[in-house]
Amino acid sequence: MTSIRRRTILLGGAAGIGSAALVRTDSAHAQALRSTANRALFTRGTTLEQAAAPRSTSGYTRLTAGPGYALAVREELCPAKTGRDNTRTGKASIVQFTDLHMIDAQSPVRFEWLHDVTGSAFRPHEALGTQGGAQLVRRINSLAKGPFSGRAFDCVVSTGDNTDNHEQVELDWFLTLMSGGTITPDTGAAGRWEGVQTGGDTAYYLVEESTADRYKKAGFPTVPGFFARATKAHAGDGLKTKWFSVFGNHDDSIEGTLPSNFPVLSQMYTGNVKFTGFADSTSNTALQQALASGSTTILKTAATQRSSWIVTPDERRAPFTPRQYMAAHLESRYAGAGPVGHGFTPAAVADNIGYYSFHIAPGVTGIAMDSTNRAGFTEGSIGDAQWKWIQRTIEAGSSRYIDGWGREVRRAGVTDELFVLFSHHTSGSMSNLMLDPERPFDVRHAGFELVSMIKRYPNVVAWVNGHTHANKITPQQHSDPTRSFWEINTASHIDFPQHARIIDVCDNRDGTLSLFTTLVESAAPYQASYTDSSQAALASVYREMSYNDIHRDLGQLGTAADRNTELLLKNPLA
Repeated sequence: MTSIRRRTILLGGAAGIGSAALVRTDSAHAQALRSTANRALFTRGTTLEQAAAPRSTSGYTRLTAGPGYALAVREELCPAKTGRDNTRTGKASIVQFTDLHMIDAQSPVRFEWLHDVTGSAFRPHEALGTQGGAQLVRRINSLAKGPFSGRAFDCVVSTGDNTDNHEQVELDWFLTLMSGGTITPDTGAAGRWEGVQTGGDTAYYLVEESTADRYKKAGFPTVPGFFARATKAHAGDGLKTKWFSVFGNHDDSIEGTLPSNFPVLSQMYTGNVKFTGFADSTSNTALQQALASGSTTILKTAATQRSSWIVTPDERRAPFTPRQYMAAHLESRYAGAGPVGHGFTPAAVADNIGYYSFHIAPGVTGIAMDSTNRAGFTEGSIGDAQWKWIQRTIEAGSSRYIDGWGREVRRAGVTDELFVLFSHHTSGSMSNLMLDPERPFDVRHAGFELVSMIKRYPNVVAWVNGHTHANKITPQQHSDPTRSFWEINTASHIDFPQHARIIDVCDNRDGTLSLFTTLVESAAPYQASYTDSSQAALASVYREMSYNDIHRDLGQLGTAADRNTELLLKNPLA
C-alpha cells in the first residue's frame, strides 16, 4: 500500500488494515471527523459521515454503520496554505465508478474451479451484482454534487471492467444500469439456476442448500429461495449526470485474461457445455499461471476442453467485439443522461479506436485512455498511435510543456486547460507489451513510460484508474513541482469495500490546487433480511457477503491516506 510520507497529515490517524480498523471509536478519530465535517460543505451520504463496519471482528458477521473516514491532507507534492477553505472555488466535480463487473454467473465460460488460484474466479455474492450497481447509481443521484466543491456533478466516468466476461447480456445490464431501465439478471433456463452454486460441489457456496459446504463452514447462511429473488426483474433509475465509459481487460477478453479468439473457449459461450477445465494437465497449469501471473504459456498449448456439465444455451451470451462494445453505447435506448455514445463516436467504431477526450467543465478536459491490450491477458499498455494522440491532445490545451528532447516549449495564444486522465490500468499494471494483432506494427508503451511522459505536461493534475480493486493514491513527483501529478486508484464495486469516488477539483486561489477525493458506498442499508426481495435488500446482502468472502482482502480498503483526502498541487496556471 501507499507509504505515508512525512508531509501527510492524517486527520483520522494512521488507520490499519485489519477488521478492527473499520470500527474505530477513539476520541482522536472522532475529533478528526468533526474537523473534516467543518471543512466539507456536507458529509451526509458519503464515507465522511459513516462507512460499513463489521458487527464482529471474527467469523461471518453482519455489517453496521461504522465511523466515517476522516480527511487526510496530503502535501507530498505541495505544501498547504492556511485560509484556503475560505478562498477555494470548485472547478469540476467528477465521480469515478470502476470494476463494476456485471457478471453472467451462469455462463458456461467461467473459471470458478480455480477460485483458490484467484478469488475473482468465484464470489459467493456474484449473482447480486446488478442490484448492487443500481443502488450505487441511486446513491450518486441522491448526492448530486461534490461535498467540497459544491458543484453539481459534471460527469461520471466508469473506468473499465464494466462487464466480467465481455458477453452481450452483461453489456446490456451495464448500459441499462447506467442509463435506466429494467434488468432481469438471468440467463439460460428461466426460473432455474444453472451455475456452480446449485451443482452440489461443496467447494462453492451452495446458498439454498443445508449442505455443509466450504462457505457454510465459514459461517455463511443458508438462504432458501435466494436465486428466485436474485434473478427477479428490477428497475434502475439510471444516472442523472452525463457519463462516460472506458475499456477494461474484462471488456475485451475471456474472463479478462485470455484472448477473445482463444480456441475452444470462444466457441463455448453460446453452447450447452460448461467449461470445467482442459483435458490435459499442462493446459490447466498454464491457465492457472495466466490467471495468477499473466503468463502467456497457455498460447502454446493444444488445449481441448473436458466437461459433461450440460447447461441451457443462450445466444445473449455471445461475446462482443471492441467495435460492438462502442457501437452499443451509441444506441438510443442507452442514451440516458448523455452524451450520445458516452464518449464513443461512429468514427471511433469504424476505426476501432477506444480512446477519446471530452469536456468535463470550463477549463477542465478529460482524456479517456484505452489501456487494454487486444492480444489478451490481464495487464495493459498503450499503443504508439494512442501515445502520440495523448501528447497532441494535451499540447493543444497547454501554453507550456516539455518536449520529448527535454526542452521547454512556451506558446502564446493558447487557452490553457487542466487535464484529468482516465484509464483502467494503473501505472504499475501496464506491463503487457504484446503487440495488438490488429495493429502489429503499433509498438506498446509501459506504465512507467506513461508516467514520465505525463510529467512533461504541467497541466495534467491527475490520472484516475482502477483494475487493482484497491484504494491507493500515489504522488507522482517531479523536481519541478508544476510537473507533479496525483495517481488516484479506486476500489472495485464487486469486492469489499465496494467504493466509488468523488473527485472535487478546486482552485484555492493562492497558487495551489486541491483535489478532494471522497469515497461513497451504495445506497443499500448495511443490513437487511435475507428473505427481502427488494433491490436495496439484495444490494445490502451483496455488500455483506463481499465482506465475508473467504478470499476477501481487506488491504483493498487502503490506508487512511488512500481514502478521503485533500491532494495538494501547485497550480500550473497560477
